Amino acid sequence: MALALTLGRRGLGRTWPNPAVGAVIAKGGILVGRGWTQPGGRPHAEIEAIGRAGAAARGATLYVTLEPCSHHGKSPPCADAVIAAGLARVVSALEDPNPEVAGAGHARLRAAGIAVDIGIGAAEARRDHAGHIRRIREGRPQVMLKLAISADGKVGAAGRRPAAITGEAVRDRVHLLRAQNDAVMVGIGTVLADDPLLTCRLPGMAGYSPVRVVLDSALRLPLASRLVQSARETPVWVVAGSAASPAAAQALQAGGVEVLPAKGRDGRLDLADVLKSLAARGITRLMLEGGPILAAAFAAADLVDEANLFHSSKLLGPDGVDALEGLPLTALTQSPRLQSLASMAVGADTLAVLARR
Repeated sequence: MALALTLGRRGLGRTWPNPAVGAVIAKGGILVGRGWTQPGGRPHAEIEAIGRAGAAARGATLYVTLEPCSHHGKSPPCADAVIAAGLARVVSALEDPNPEVAGAGHARLRAAGIAVDIGIGAAEARRDHAGHIRRIREGRPQVMLKLAISADGKVGAAGRRPAAITGEAVRDRVHLLRAQNDAVMVGIGTVLADDPLLTCRLPGMAGYSPVRVVLDSALRLPLASRLVQSARETPVWVVAGSAASPAAAQALQAGGVEVLPAKGRDGRLDLADVLKSLAARGITRLMLEGGPILAAAFAAADLVDEANLFHSSKLLGPDGVDALEGLPLTALTQSPRLQSLASMAVGADTLAVLARR
């Protein structure tokens, strides 16, 4: 199961709207097949593993990080493929919360005489499949906040100027996080100040770049920005309020940007409605990479499910920009909603990972 979980993570950020599942087939203590959900969500992990195992799958055990599907979607049910392959046992980490499955896959396997065990590796699988689970149960993606924070709790220099806070190792880790998420979000303020690209720029991984989402109630996104100029290579979605200019929307759309409407009030977008809209489009894992205003808004709305806080030993001074606009950093670090998962060195900096309890 540990190997199946590792394989499944290869698909993170690339399989939406489907979950990134891993599967391993073993027989007599020998690995005979392995698979993971392919880009775009198909083929599923079980089909990949069965195809690699071939005839050796008969009488073997399948270890899979999520219940094999039992419904006809864009491909036939994996449960039927498992039965046809002659597998003797299936070990699933989790039952799929999708109401089209929800135990029916396991029931179909048992009805065919296949032994089924559920729960091995469940804690890790819940974390890996958190986006799929939250989208099914709550109708929104899993939200992960990334912040680079100085030793005195700042994320920017005086005058809201950008500052180099963390080192190269953190920058590489952030690019990896982008690759592991379906979408990355910033506010229009960050775009106007930094003109970010928000792609994954690790060697050979440009194709792993997430959908780039900008919250821009009044549609102020410049046509000359790097986001718009690269929209035909890597998708850009701009979320606009009802009062946004139709002409501005048309100009962005002509440049390859998709404009999404969302509810709002007094120039502020309704974050819950924004997340609902993203989930409806298949987004399961969302990374917040904007500034302190966006971070504080999501924290105040209790919409942060995970936080990756990169701490530096550098000082930016009392006039620097606080990590959370109008909120103390303890709103995250001491939140009763979040618990510490891990702390580790990343180069000369330190990463603290918090997750919803």
